[in-house]
Amino acid sequence: MSKCMPPLNALRVFDAAARHLSFTKAAEELYVTQAAISHQIKGLENFLGMKLFRRRNRSLLLTEEGLNYYLDIKEIFSSLREATRKLQAFRAKGALTVSLLPSFAIQWLVPRLSSFNHAYPDIDVRIQAVDHEGDKMADDVDVAIFYGYGNWPGLKTDRLYAEYLIPVCAPALLAGRYPLKKPQDLVHHTLLHDSSRRDWQAYARQLSLQDIINVEQGPIFSHSAMVIQAAIHGQGIALINNVMTKNELDSGRLVCPFNDVLVSKKAFYLVCHDNQAELGKIAAFRQWILAKAASEQEKWGFVTVES
Repeated sequence: MSKCMPPLNALRVFDAAARHLSFTKAAEELYVTQAAISHQIKGLENFLGMKLFRRRNRSLLLTEEGLNYYLDIKEIFSSLREATRKLQAFRAKGALTVSLLPSFAIQWLVPRLSSFNHAYPDIDVRIQAVDHEGDKMADDVDVAIFYGYGNWPGLKTDRLYAEYLIPVCAPALLAGRYPLKKPQDLVHHTLLHDSSRRDWQAYARQLSLQDIINVEQGPIFSHSAMVIQAAIHGQGIALINNVMTKNELDSGRLVCPFNDVLVSKKAFYLVCHDNQAELGKIAAFRQWILAKAASEQEKWGFVTVES
């Protein structure tokens, strides 16, 4: 009777490959090599005595037998995932310490935190704002949000958004004596800087505006939240991460005067210890924040240039 039950790992691999119709994407999902996926599928086909996939014009297709098999087992795996989610939610309780930069806490996390509190009332969230997170997590921190390139050894990383640096200003600056209609119009306005003048320097360089606008003028602020507030009050034009300005753009307190933006090579990442990513309260927070970021991911439609 045991011969009727194929290896569970091979079934898991088959489920992923059939869902994606791609061995490559299945390998990415399961954190294994494409060769390992092929080996498991071949073993399953040998066990069943039939082909489950066929290749055609560089695409991967299910055979008739493979499709019927996938339709029969996919609900089983869906039920397993849901059962696991419920178990994790049941265990999701206690204090959860989240470490992150102050501006991201103010501009993004805090305005959205009530939906997490509603979904997981037994988790006591503790926000720990830090100016410099470095490349390690403190012992008393459960999850953190780092800003960088995503290469922090020993930590599980999930990028939250595709990010851009976008010019923003108060709506009043779109009109007046020197209306903002194109990047060249920046010559008449104050530039607001976040930490240094590097972002505006890169912006001017990429748009060939070095001889037109003076990027060395304008105040420098230590936190993005202060730059955003200065822009809201009409004190100048800011070049700010699109994620940080979403609330203000949605409300109309800020506008984007033109569509030329810088693609940011850095991004905000949710990080936690590798061996804790699927545990109780941490898994609950990861699931919530990644779903929230995915649901809000903007299709900005800007003209992008590399920063």
